[in-house]
Amino acid sequence: MTAERGRPRSFDPETALQRATEVFWRHGFKGTSMAELTATTGLSKPSLYAAFGDKESLYLQCLKRYLAANVALQNELLEQEADARRAVESFMRAMARVQTDPALPGGCLVVTGTTDCGAAATPAAVDAALRAASGGTEERLLQRLERAERDGQLPAGLNAKALATLLASVLTGMAVLAKSGQPRKKLDEVVSSAMAMWPAAQPAKRPRRVP
Repeated sequence: MTAERGRPRSFDPETALQRATEVFWRHGFKGTSMAELTATTGLSKPSLYAAFGDKESLYLQCLKRYLAANVALQNELLEQEADARRAVESFMRAMARVQTDPALPGGCLVVTGTTDCGAAATPAAVDAALRAASGGTEERLLQRLERAERDGQLPAGLNAKALATLLASVLTGMAVLAKSGQPRKKLDEVVSSAMAMWPAAQPAKRPRRVP
């Protein structure tokens, strides 16, 4: 079977997806043009459609690829440390590092993308995928906090859901700061302020001595 006209002989789907992901990461779904996608991937418009479908399909593939890597990283960071406070702090600082990495577009693809949610020009499938993705980090934080509560590392009766929402909101704000060009130092300061509010576990009760 001959190569499709206009497709480079060295065409690599993974490389093309990575390049397209970075464009969507930088501009969101609506802000990304087909002209920029073809220029960045090196594929003609017909070749791009043949390989990945239309713009909506390409975006969903890029989002899926981004989430697979991001979720794996988040799970590793949150689970590899036994102490919940250290685990969450390490996780948030790692996110600050990723969000401000000069080799990456800056911020978070999902946070950038959610600005398109609710817009008439945003396809329903893209809207739904972004809304689902935006709650993923909060859910992973909640699971880690509930584990910490079971392990006695958080006060009994703590509203873990509210704390997870707070931390996820801080991470979203960090992504916005990074997108606007704020340095990693600024984001690290935000993490330090957030962790200063970490609730202390109640000290274990000492057994009463029998006289």
